[in-house]
Amino acid sequence: MVNISKTKRNFIGLHTLFAILSAAIGAVILHFALPGHYFGGYPFIPVYFYLFGLFSIYMFDACRLHAPQRMLLLYLAIKMVKMILSIILVLIYCLAVREEAKAFLLTFISFYLIYLIFETWFFFSFEVNRKLKKKNKKKNETVA
Repeated sequence: MVNISKTKRNFIGLHTLFAILSAAIGAVILHFALPGHYFGGYPFIPVYFYLFGLFSIYMFDACRLHAPQRMLLLYLAIKMVKMILSIILVLIYCLAVREEAKAFLLTFISFYLIYLIFETWFFFSFEVNRKLKKKNKKKNETVA
């Protein structure tokens, strides 16, 4: 059996569900609400954000095990890397496929913001739960 933490398993499960739902909803919106705006590069966007999310959770898990005091620094570094890599990818795509540039850019920015909110919510709730558990553990130790 592969050793995987509960938090990592929860994030991967929620992240996978979120990726499937956001990709499907995005495709439906582009096909029906904005007919004619679906573009060939659309599937790349949800896949990019899904893979980057998996990379992030593996990095956070490794940091949690080996250098927990650097978790905030890693969080900020990953956000910067994601932003820089996203800008590079958007520029390359928009230069390579000019006729789809506007639709791609607007869709990519929408996914970027949606994933930013999702990941922030997940890690914020994770930190709140971690602090509550730590507080309860200290409380139980002083009672015993």
